[in-house]
Amino acid sequence: MNEIITILSLFSPTLAPKTLKQLIVICEAMLAMTGRVTMLGIARWTEKGGSYRTLQRFFKQQIDWGKLRWLLIKQHLTGVQGTYILAADEVVVTKSGHKTHGLGIFFSSIYGKALPSLCFLGLSLIHVEAEQSYALLMEQLVRQNVQETAPKAVEKKKPGRPKGSKNKNHAQVELSPFLLQLQGCIRQVLTLIRLHLQVTYFVYDGALGNNSALQMVKQTRLHLISKLRHDSKLFLPYQGEYQGKGRPRKYGDRLTLDNLPENSFRKEKTEDDILTKIYQLPVWHELFPVQLNLVMIVKTNLKTGKTAKVLLFCDDLTLNYDLLIQYYSLRFQIEFDFRDSKQYWGLEDFMNIGETQVNNAANLSWFMVTFSRVILAKMPGVQPGSLLDLKTVFRARKVTRRIINLLGINADEFLSDDRIFEAAEIGRIHAKAA
Repeated sequence: MNEIITILSLFSPTLAPKTLKQLIVICEAMLAMTGRVTMLGIARWTEKGGSYRTLQRFFKQQIDWGKLRWLLIKQHLTGVQGTYILAADEVVVTKSGHKTHGLGIFFSSIYGKALPSLCFLGLSLIHVEAEQSYALLMEQLVRQNVQETAPKAVEKKKPGRPKGSKNKNHAQVELSPFLLQLQGCIRQVLTLIRLHLQVTYFVYDGALGNNSALQMVKQTRLHLISKLRHDSKLFLPYQGEYQGKGRPRKYGDRLTLDNLPENSFRKEKTEDDILTKIYQLPVWHELFPVQLNLVMIVKTNLKTGKTAKVLLFCDDLTLNYDLLIQYYSLRFQIEFDFRDSKQYWGLEDFMNIGETQVNNAANLSWFMVTFSRVILAKMPGVQPGSLLDLKTVFRARKVTRRIINLLGINADEFLSDDRIFEAAEIGRIHAKAA
């Protein structure tokens, strides 16, 4: 409990005293509880000041969760040097019923089909050297036009080019409602961190491997790192001489595995009969107005001869291939944030249906992902990254204190030695450090 109060005390200038006390009680309960993380479940594990009615009041408040998470991250990273990138993705939470705010039909990769669900957009700050992500911002995709244009939405548009459409200036695009909301989230994050951290790259999965997304990110003065379709039409830059009239030619031969320039080869390795070759070169895409820094990863099965390729790209032509691959690989850290928020902190469990309550429930789970990262670093004897051990320790403390108080023993004097908790830490995976 002391660790929780110490860490959350930095919110005293931001939160009202009553709200801060409620948040402390809720965090202490969530760190110790078992079962589904709903308002009723949390209320069963809270101490004085955490009744179900109190939790209802808490979830009805307007709270700036992004600012709270940034205060935690900023304090945790004070004095920590390194490179930071921004990553984002959507997460789908299945829900039943008809009245939950923002309910729509989204594709769930877990179930492999579209289901009635909620969709949230999450942004995480990733420390490259430590390979550690910090959940920073979460917004729900609510409006119908946003839901329809989100990458995980069920698409209903007709294939092919619309009849009567004309060629357009690819540098001037009309952003979809989803891209506009994502751009707003990026700008919120940059406003929060701009005085303390410098972020250059924004990483997203292949859903943003298109020109509209690139132009959206460029408007925020960041560089986009994403993935193209494996069958994208790419062209080598034209190397011939200018013919003396008309617009200079920019497209050379279409890029294939057979005509890769020799100077584009960077690295190869063989592992488990899989030959991996990496190439890097500037290319043109017929739908992008600028050259792309392409990293092509070609994998060949030496037994079957089958070949597959991955096309990573960035609009920063100076970014080296190894950093581009590393940054895109680190994007997966946000998936671990989503996993933890669902498995431990209630993103999959909450049963709120109102707009404010849904927003607070989702953001509380996202807040606990960040808070658990911070408190784990301040808990000696707990295995780094082990949320099961963290919850087991706090559950042991809660049970031990409850027993001691029931026996009428002077708890402050009796609990001064941490060894009293060890008997209750039966659920720990890793032994306590010496």
